Amino acid sequence: MKKACVIIPTYNELGNIDKTVSQLQEVFLTIKNWQMSILVVDDTSPDKTYLKVQELQKKYKNLHLVLNKTKAGLGAAYLKGMDYAFNKLESDVVFEFDADLSHNPKKIPEFLKKIEQGYGLVIGSRYIPGGSIPANWGWHRKFLSRVGNLVIKIILTNFSLSDWTTGFRAITNETYQKINSEMRGQRFSGYTFQIGFLYKAVKKQIKIAEVPFHFQDRTIGKSKIGPEYIINSLAFLTKTRLIEFTETRVFKFLVVGSIAAVLQLVSLELYRLLFSYQLANFFAIETAIILNFSLNNFWTFSDRKLKTKKIPLKFIQFNLTSAGSIIIQLIVAFLGETFIGIREVMVLPIINYLLDTGPVFSATGIIIGMFWNFFAYSVIIWKKKK
Repeated sequence: MKKACVIIPTYNELGNIDKTVSQLQEVFLTIKNWQMSILVVDDTSPDKTYLKVQELQKKYKNLHLVLNKTKAGLGAAYLKGMDYAFNKLESDVVFEFDADLSHNPKKIPEFLKKIEQGYGLVIGSRYIPGGSIPANWGWHRKFLSRVGNLVIKIILTNFSLSDWTTGFRAITNETYQKINSEMRGQRFSGYTFQIGFLYKAVKKQIKIAEVPFHFQDRTIGKSKIGPEYIINSLAFLTKTRLIEFTETRVFKFLVVGSIAAVLQLVSLELYRLLFSYQLANFFAIETAIILNFSLNNFWTFSDRKLKTKKIPLKFIQFNLTSAGSIIIQLIVAFLGETFIGIREVMVLPIINYLLDTGPVFSATGIIIGMFWNFFAYSVIIWKKKK
């Protein structure tokens, strides 16, 4: 018989824990083929919630307690609880469950059915047919909940899931093992743990199911979600996406392209002291190409790095494929010089540079040419190996 453990993080939940545990135990009696247990992870609540749990343990043999000496927060509590449940209690599945009965325990059998069907993560959703949020919530809480989920979907560019902030979940041991090491390497501020764990599960291509449920607002105690929830969540999401973007090939290409572009503009000004504008522009482009090729080979396309013996031939190909960018830039420069003209303002050097239309034409051509370059580099020079 497989084992499932319901993890309940608590902090000042003395008024709720007895009722929550008893209702869970009633639901457990209806569940077949699963050995159910409860694990309370308490942050040494000032209201002595943990003492009530210890009292209830005399009545329920499947009730367990882990006590943190200080307030560790929701994310730390769940990670500690999962570690204990999977390794000490040998659970196959754990549930994330609120101590205030905001989550309906009668939905647990439905979650387990999804697990039996092969899903690695099951989330309770308030935003699919059959799910809902409290009708008596104020407009600000409804706005925070619905718009918050929408913002998360937009930032993460993932609309496959309906409820990113739900705390009602079932997680298999296999899923936990795939994500655990990464979660422990980061610090999560409270409820950002929920977003972070779910996002990593999506990135790991975990099979995820959604079960509709009605979120019941607590009747005892106060909600622990404050303004910092929004701030911390947005900070986490922004940081996550920025870090991911800096690891992409596009970002590296843009950095290399920007460095080469600066070199091109600087060398253009130097070459213009010796040559005509068109000729100086050509030499500046070729100077940038040499740097571009070197940096892209060693960084942007490091996973497809060219072998030494192939570099001469590939450099020639690089120049040929860059011809599209050169043509684009020369055309822009020609059109700009022909229809607008080269203007120079002999005042201060910086003002002269900013108002000189020559660099403006070059910069415009560079930007347009970069789109062609990325395509050409990806499919011709550093072609992906089959």
